[in-house]
Amino acid sequence: MDPNRSSRFTPLIVAFSIVIGIIIGSFYANHFSGNRLSIINTSSNKLNDLLQIIDAQYVDKVNMQDLVEKSLPKILSELDPHSTYTSAKDVEAQMQDLKGSFSGIGVQFIIIDDTIRVVATVPGGPSRAAGIAAGDCIVRIAGKNFTGKQVTNDEAMKRLKGPRGSKVELGIYRPSDRSRHTYTLTRDNIPIKSIQTAYMLDDQTGYIKVDQFADSTYPEFLVALAKLGQQGCTRLVLDLRGNHGGFVQPAVNMAAEFLQNGRMIFYMEGRHSPRENYTSDGRGTHLSTPLIVLVDEETASAAEIFSGAMQDNDRAMIVGRRTFGKGLVQESIEFRDKSMLRLTIARYYMPSGRCVQKPYTPGNTEDYDMDIINRLKSGELENGDSIKEHGPKFYTRLGRVVYGGGGITPDVFVPEQNTDMTSYFKEAAMSGLMPQFAYMFVDSHRSVLSQMRTWEQVAEWTRKHGIVESFATWANHKGLQRRNLLILKSHKLLFNYLTGYTIDDILGRDALTRFLNSDDRCVMTALRMMDEGKAFPQAPARNAKQAVNAKGRAKKTNKAK
Repeated sequence: MDPNRSSRFTPLIVAFSIVIGIIIGSFYANHFSGNRLSIINTSSNKLNDLLQIIDAQYVDKVNMQDLVEKSLPKILSELDPHSTYTSAKDVEAQMQDLKGSFSGIGVQFIIIDDTIRVVATVPGGPSRAAGIAAGDCIVRIAGKNFTGKQVTNDEAMKRLKGPRGSKVELGIYRPSDRSRHTYTLTRDNIPIKSIQTAYMLDDQTGYIKVDQFADSTYPEFLVALAKLGQQGCTRLVLDLRGNHGGFVQPAVNMAAEFLQNGRMIFYMEGRHSPRENYTSDGRGTHLSTPLIVLVDEETASAAEIFSGAMQDNDRAMIVGRRTFGKGLVQESIEFRDKSMLRLTIARYYMPSGRCVQKPYTPGNTEDYDMDIINRLKSGELENGDSIKEHGPKFYTRLGRVVYGGGGITPDVFVPEQNTDMTSYFKEAAMSGLMPQFAYMFVDSHRSVLSQMRTWEQVAEWTRKHGIVESFATWANHKGLQRRNLLILKSHKLLFNYLTGYTIDDILGRDALTRFLNSDDRCVMTALRMMDEGKAFPQAPARNAKQAVNAKGRAKKTNKAK
C-alpha cells in the first residue's frame, strides 16, 4: 500500500474512532451507572404530565397554583420531619423573629369577643408615641371596621404589619372613659429581643434566659454578661428551656465564650455536604466561669448544639429534662416567587461524635409530632428513670457516658412541676380562658396595678384580691364548670398562671420570668449545685482497666476527627 495514501486517510480514521468511542461511552454511561439521572428525569416528567393532564382533562376547574402549593409540603414530608416548604406570603413572617425585628405599629394584643384589645405597647414604638395605651380596643383599621368574626390573629397581624415608613389609620375605642379616637401611625422597625431577662439570682450567681438564636442574640448576650459582671457575677445559670433554636452561628459564638482554644463545638456532614468543623478560638471571656445550663423537652436545634458542646467538653452541668432531639441541618432555598424550601442537607454531630436526632419514619410525622405527649404519658417528664436512651454510647472528654439518637439527657434530672395538675386546670389552660380573664382583671384594676413597680407587689395584690376565686366564678359563666375540689388541688398552679399573665401585662416579660423563677425547681437546683461546688462535671470513678479502655476510646475518637 502507498504510505502517502494511507496517511491521507489517518485523520478520517481518528475522527471515526472518536465518534465510535463517544457512542460506546454514552451507551455504557446510560446503562451501567445506575440510570439515576434518567430516573429523576422520568419522575419529573411524570409529575409535569400529571399536572398537565389534570389541567386539561379534570371534570372541574382546578387552581393549579394552589394544587402545587399544597403538594410540595406532602412531597417533602416523605423525606424527614424538618424539610419544609413555606409559601411566599408566610416566609417574611417566619423569618422576622430570626432577623431580630419586624415592621409594624408596636403593640401586643389579645382577641376577646371578636375585638383586638391592646395588652401593651412597645417602648419607642409608633403606638406608644401616638398615645395608644394598654386597655384600648382597635375597632377600625385603614378606614374599615375590624370587629366580629373576621377578627383572627393572622388577619390582625396582616393588617397591622407593613413596610417600614408606610402609614395606617387606626380607630380606637377606650373603655376607661368610653371615648373614641383616630390615630394615623407610621410603621417602623420593632425590635424582637432574644434575651429579655438577665439578673442576679444571688450575690454571686447571674441568670440569663435566651429565648431563641437570632441575628441579634450574640450581641445581646455580651451586653447581658457585661451587665451581670458589673453587679458582681462570678458564676452563671443559662436558661435554654423552651428555646427552639434558630440560627447556628450565634450559638457557636456563645459557646466559644466558655471553651478553651481549639475545642470542638460541633460538626456537620451530609451526602453532598463535606464535613465542616466548628471550633472555639480561645478568645472567650468566661473560660473558667462556673456554668450550669437549663434545658427541657422544648430545647432544640441550635440550643442543643450549645448544650451538647458544653456537655461533651465537660464544661458545664446540664440540668432539667431530655431535650427535643433535632440533629438535622436545613438549607434555605428561595424560589422566584419568594417562597422558600428548607431542605435537610446534613446532620450535625456533637464533639463526642454523637448525633442527637431522635428517630423518625419518612412519611410518618404523626409519631414524631406526638413525641413530647408520649414522654408525658410514659412518665419521663416526672421521673428521670423513665428516660429511654437511644442509640450507641459515646464519651465526653472526661470519659462520661452520653447517648446519641434522642436529644441530650441532662446530667441532673429535674421533674416537671405538675403535681398540682388536674383536669380542671387542663381544661382552663386549653380553653384560653386564663389569659382572657387576666386581661379583663388587669383592665378593671389598671389604675391601681399600674402604680406597682415589682412583681412581688403585683403577686401580693392578686393573692389578697382572690384572683383564683374570681377566675373560677367568671369561667363558670363562660362554660367551664366550677369544681371546687379540683380548684383547691390546682390552686397554686392556677395562681401562678393567672398572676403570671397579670405581671406580664403590667410589668413585662422580665418581671414575669423573675416571678416564675422564684419557685422554679430547675433554678433552685442550679443554685444548690453552685453552692456545693458542682458546676463542673467530674470524671467517673473507674478502675485501672476501665481507665485504659476509656483512654483508647478517646484516642480513636480524636483520630477520627
